[in-house]
Amino acid sequence: MIKILERQTFLIALTFVTGLFLFLLKPFFAPILWACIIAILFHPVQLWLKKKLGEQPNLIALITLIACIFLVVIPFLLLLTSFFQQGSALYQRIASGEIQLAQYFDQIRRAFPVMQQFLERMDIDIASLQKNATEVMVGIGSFLTQNAVALGIGTFNFFTKLALMLYIAFFLLRDGRQLIEKLIYVIPMGDERERLLFQNIAGVARATVKGNLLVAMLQGTLGGLIFWILGIPSPLLWGVIMAIFSMIPVIGAGLVWVPAAIYLYTITQWFEATVLIAYGVFIIGLADNVLRPILVGRDTKLPDWMVLLSTLGGLTLIGVNGFVVGPLIAVLFVAFWQIFGKDFNVGKYAYQDSNSEIETNAEDSIKSKPGKQL
Repeated sequence: MIKILERQTFLIALTFVTGLFLFLLKPFFAPILWACIIAILFHPVQLWLKKKLGEQPNLIALITLIACIFLVVIPFLLLLTSFFQQGSALYQRIASGEIQLAQYFDQIRRAFPVMQQFLERMDIDIASLQKNATEVMVGIGSFLTQNAVALGIGTFNFFTKLALMLYIAFFLLRDGRQLIEKLIYVIPMGDERERLLFQNIAGVARATVKGNLLVAMLQGTLGGLIFWILGIPSPLLWGVIMAIFSMIPVIGAGLVWVPAAIYLYTITQWFEATVLIAYGVFIIGLADNVLRPILVGRDTKLPDWMVLLSTLGGLTLIGVNGFVVGPLIAVLFVAFWQIFGKDFNVGKYAYQDSNSEIETNAEDSIKSKPGKQL
């Protein structure tokens, strides 16, 4: 009785301390998440380096991390810098009156009276919508220009978390295999189940990040290219925005190029608007409808509707990190139920297998006696 009480007390204390430690790590959720993703994505590079250099874990982890910095981190920072530069330039044009959002709304309303009637039927006030859009654009730019100190602190926090992510990634690249083996040893769910779960987690993280990022980069590049060809201002800015929106399956980059095409129609640029719509449907949309199921759905072994719902749910709950966490939760949900079905329906499966074996033997017996076939 005393041993049972001691074990229960220890388990309660273990749960409390673990929860407290996870709560302590909550502010660093994003750096830890992306450090794990780096370790998963660049694991093949590690294996290749291991064949070339032998057992040198520190050197291999360092070379892999340097490759990650040059292939991913530096291009991302350059793109982010250009994004803010074009965003600031766009705000300056709005603040100076060179770009008047109210005029754009009026042109769209005059060119598409059906749209105005639809909005009125939906009890959407066009004037308030126009005012809110203007205030949002001006507010964003005002925040960036008037809160330089806060922006500087935010930049400092960003680079601090970036450095923390790279620091954690180095140790995960070096000691990740041993860490997984220790987790398999201490988690009391059965080694086979745990290995299956870790394989599913690694597979879905690799497929989700690789697939979504490739699709986002491709759609953003294609969208920015057509904006540049058609002479739409700030093509790099809109290309990055399309890449961000493309994280949302189905809807994606259409949130940018569809309004742009509508506006081109309102200013009677019929050819450019038609080209943009055709390009958006058959080129930008094709990348989403063809590549995403191949790169994401196939490797995660999830149906398209579950990928969509889990991605949207993750983005809604925890922001941009949700496009990875959402599908991870979905694949764990499926994996746990598959394990449950396999472990708790053994007798049912055995009965079905025996029946199928009996039916097969019966069919073979009937085929061997043609005279008695029904």
